[in-house]
Amino acid sequence: MTELEKVEKLREKANVTFAEAKEALDNTGGDILDALIYLENQGKVTVPAGGGFFSGENLPSAMEQSYSGNGKSGSNSGGSGETFSDMMKRFGRFCLKMLNKSNSNYLEATKGDEHLFSCPVLVVILLLIFFFWVTIPLFVISLFCGFRYRFSGADLGRDSVNAVMEGASNVVDDVKKSFTESANKAAENAAQKAAENMNDSEEKGD
Repeated sequence: MTELEKVEKLREKANVTFAEAKEALDNTGGDILDALIYLENQGKVTVPAGGGFFSGENLPSAMEQSYSGNGKSGSNSGGSGETFSDMMKRFGRFCLKMLNKSNSNYLEATKGDEHLFSCPVLVVILLLIFFFWVTIPLFVISLFCGFRYRFSGADLGRDSVNAVMEGASNVVDDVKKSFTESANKAAENAAQKAAENMNDSEEKGD
């Protein structure tokens, strides 16, 4: 049930205004029964036919105190106290934090002892978002060409992060080494076979 539906349901049962119903739900974590008890203690609920009260006339003092005052603990537990504007502000702060981090951390490229370039992580993220199918193949090809990558900065320049980058480079080196050995072996076998064929031809010619 949405918050608006709860408000309308409470208005039907308690005969209160929209603002009063919403306030009661906010102060009781969105629970309709608790909201009725809250309104009853505020003197805003019409006594049901036949007399009596929704909850009994007397509530424990601790419960009354939890419903009086700001009553924000209930709204936080029910999750109905945060508005869309609050969520957008929180999302905006998160995006700004990530933007600052991506501009203060860098991806560095080296080849042998030569430092080739360094660029903000933000640039790398944008390349991956808009040119993913070009960026990834170029990255793999550069690894085969002997490029090495590492991160620098307060957030990404940690040994654990760069160990992953180093591991990727080592895997590519192993693949390249294995491919080279296989190619050399195939070339040797082909040369040996050609020499054997040549010898057979000479023997037949004799």
